[in-house]
Amino acid sequence: MKLTSDHHFILASESPRRKELFAKFGIPFEVIASGTAEIVEKNLSVEEVARNIAISKTTAILKENPAAIVIAADTIVSFENEFLMKPKDNVEAKTFLQKLSGNTHQVTTGVAIYGGNISVSFAETTSVKFFELSEDQIDAYVATGDSLDKAGGYGIQTMGGLFVESIQGDYNNVIGLPISRLFRALLSLRLIEVERVVNT
Repeated sequence: MKLTSDHHFILASESPRRKELFAKFGIPFEVIASGTAEIVEKNLSVEEVARNIAISKTTAILKENPAAIVIAADTIVSFENEFLMKPKDNVEAKTFLQKLSGNTHQVTTGVAIYGGNISVSFAETTSVKFFELSEDQIDAYVATGDSLDKAGGYGIQTMGGLFVESIQGDYNNVIGLPISRLFRALLSLRLIEVERVVNT
């Protein structure tokens, strides 16, 4: 399947994981990091916070690139109504993993598609269950440094995936971009098209 588009897409993310996922669409795009602070507003749901952060990432980039379609995302891990963002250090990363050990948590990614007359956002949530983790396992993983740039202190696509007993929902959403839902959104907005196959 080949996708086509006449639009200039900008992915507002410095995450190599989101870049790899978006590249699966096979359409040209530019990557510009937004540099926007991830502010957690009080008294909002995790879906609202993730969407608001994603929307804020598009705003600054659109000012400099008004003709583009800017796509941004923000991923938040939540457990028992606590938001587990990117840990500030190894101590916090260990605390996060101790909380997730043996439990089910939620991974929510807010996505924003902004540009021209389009202002669409949505949030996707996946449930992830961890095995019980020993202190040695947690310490060894945290020591790799993999925790520090990932919400919840782990990456499902790296060795953190060894801790996962099961998931319910979109695996790519846990990595950082729910590309199946994004694909459907871009199609419905007519920002991309599936190239027709001509039978000979």
